[in-house]
Amino acid sequence: MTSDRTTELARLGAVATALIAMTGSAAVLLGRIYDGSAAGWLTAGAGAAAVLVGTCARRLPNWQVAPLSVLLMGGYLLAAGWWAAERAELAGPVTRLLADAAANGVPRLLTAMIPMEAVPDTVVVPVVASWLAGFTATELAVRARRMLLGCLPPLLLFGAATFVVGPNAEPAGWPALLFVAAAAVGLLATAAPATAARRGQAAATVDQPASPGDGGAGALAAVRLRTATVSLAGAATVLLLVAVSAPWVVARIATTDVDPRRYVAPPQVEILDENPLIRISGWALNPDQPLFDLRVGAAPVSTVDGRRAAAAGPRPTGDGALRLTLAVLHDYDGVTWRVGGTYRNAGRVLPPAEDAAASPTDASSTHVVRQEITVAELSGRLLPTITAPVRVDGVRVAYDRASSTLLRPEGLTPGVTYAVDSVPRRPPLNALPTADVPAGESVARTLRVADGVPAEIRRLAQQLARDNGAPYQRALAVEQFLADHYQLVTDAPSGHAYPNLGFFLFGPREAGGQRGTSEQFAAAYALLGRLMGLPTRVVVGFVVPSGDVTVHGRHAVAWPEVLFSGVGWVPFDPLPRPDSTPRPIEEEFRPAPDEPTPPVEPSALPTVDPPPSTPPSVASAPPGGRPSGWLLGVVAVTVAGAGATGWAGLVLLLRRRLRDRRLDAGPPADRICGAWLEVVDALRLAGHPAGAHLSASEVAGHCRALPDGAALPRLDPLAELVNLASFAPGQADDGQARCAGGYATVWVAALRARRPWWQRLIWSLHPGPLRWAGRRRGTAATADTTGSG
Repeated sequence: MTSDRTTELARLGAVATALIAMTGSAAVLLGRIYDGSAAGWLTAGAGAAAVLVGTCARRLPNWQVAPLSVLLMGGYLLAAGWWAAERAELAGPVTRLLADAAANGVPRLLTAMIPMEAVPDTVVVPVVASWLAGFTATELAVRARRMLLGCLPPLLLFGAATFVVGPNAEPAGWPALLFVAAAAVGLLATAAPATAARRGQAAATVDQPASPGDGGAGALAAVRLRTATVSLAGAATVLLLVAVSAPWVVARIATTDVDPRRYVAPPQVEILDENPLIRISGWALNPDQPLFDLRVGAAPVSTVDGRRAAAAGPRPTGDGALRLTLAVLHDYDGVTWRVGGTYRNAGRVLPPAEDAAASPTDASSTHVVRQEITVAELSGRLLPTITAPVRVDGVRVAYDRASSTLLRPEGLTPGVTYAVDSVPRRPPLNALPTADVPAGESVARTLRVADGVPAEIRRLAQQLARDNGAPYQRALAVEQFLADHYQLVTDAPSGHAYPNLGFFLFGPREAGGQRGTSEQFAAAYALLGRLMGLPTRVVVGFVVPSGDVTVHGRHAVAWPEVLFSGVGWVPFDPLPRPDSTPRPIEEEFRPAPDEPTPPVEPSALPTVDPPPSTPPSVASAPPGGRPSGWLLGVVAVTVAGAGATGWAGLVLLLRRRLRDRRLDAGPPADRICGAWLEVVDALRLAGHPAGAHLSASEVAGHCRALPDGAALPRLDPLAELVNLASFAPGQADDGQARCAGGYATVWVAALRARRPWWQRLIWSLHPGPLRWAGRRRGTAATADTTGSG
């Protein structure tokens, strides 16, 4: 009796150990995409606790075991969430963090940046899955004595962990072998009870116990030998199949390269953060607005994986200032620059930036800088940092590896404090004169130029590139040209669409041309660079003095960057030096004037002899003194022409006043809605009116579906501004209103340019917009922002 009890306990111990090892191997596999080993221990502990609870409660009825296991799982989850939150320094009650993690755990797990940090958001799902797999496996293998079925839940857990890890870690060698070995041990351990049962059945058949003298011992030994032989043969067969198929399976996984994260869209940035370039003019008009407090120092060595911290703070730029990056804009559609980033939830430790053009030796650095930032009046969700952050403390962030920028999903509020450790990369400047620029699909977005570039801008880019063959020389030529010929001001209106840049580059100085903020300088440089074959982007950030400072609006600036092979992104400064006087644009860079009509020499005019003077005949005089018919016709045509001309002029004048009133008069919300009304009227004039029931976003989609909609600029930015003005009127500012007017002007001009000449003539003289505006009079502006009114 004691021997059977010992055998049963040994079997239970072997089965429980095998199940714990199988769930633990899945936890080890999953833990490779986390920062540190905390997540792996929490997941493995959940599986082990579930197996132990199920094994100890095997004598209880089925209906009691499940509630007990769920109750204990809740307690384990509460303890694990509290420990993870404390370890990650997350504020707030653990119950609220766990409730939020339970509701959003799966999407956050698949959108988090790798390596992930062990926080409630990223550990709740693995812990629950490991506990459920351990509990189900224990019920099948221990209570139902079906070890083969009991291996299925841990196998599903292992497969799910493999799918979640995807190509983000090296192939799992020893965890897979541990899983197979544990399953083999469990199957071998569960073979003993079946042998004992058959032995008991044989003894009951003869109705007496087997004795050593009648050959029972020999039969029992034969049965054991046969069972052991079959088990070993089965295990050897399984191992042989694994050894033969494993290389093929591993090669298949490596070539398929399936990552579930590509099917889950991460959170998108808001319109305020998608194009922060339009905020430059607002900050320039409020130079004393405090945005945030900055304190720069050395980072603790322990927080940056042993890298050497900077003893005396960061190295400043050539002019003794520091550059902090707020946003990096890669995409330009001819109307606006956009971030276009993929921000994924990240832990405190951040992966290196994706910079394929930089050489590994040049990109590496041991110079670590810590910035402690306290937000004052800076709004939005983007976080300013020195480039190449490697660690963030104090706030939860999302991270875009392509631009190496940070975003706080909850948004910025006054008093928010965070610390960032950065490893600013020092490009090898001595390699720039001979460096080439990359090409191909990897940099296509930084070379893309939308249709509709003005001819004079293309001509300027060609002339600047004509005498500068090397990429670095072309980049310097654009920088020097803009710095020498244009004036930096603070009151220039926002705008960087093609018409805005054309006016900035070639507009007359007396009318406000050839002057702008850093927005126009950076945007013009990036566009000219792309036209010259240079991969460019625009960076919005802050240039501040070294040391502890309060960053104000006057420190906000935009600058362009060029990508060089083997070097990486290099910033350029096209702004003119302080107190410098811009030079007039040389004649060779000016737009080619229109060909005037050559004057006609007086000698070339044909001479016509005057008709002979003869007295008029009686028939030529109108009878009764009445005027002749041809004279009446001339008078009628003259009167009709004068009336038509006056009517056309009146329509043109009234429509011009209507457009000016819509785009330039009133608060920002009314001007944004007025810009939208310009678009709506243009749709009606083009013969494609939008339904009155459509929202602004739906009207933007209607415009994309037009026959020539693919060639038109996108209306989505304007639709977003309209929604902002309609549903949050107090949030719209003057810069956004000017941006909306620029969107509408460019889009209407592009739509009109694609009409035949006679339709363009009718378009200009059509009185419809005046009548439609009259019908809208007395209606709220927000009611007119949908459909065609």
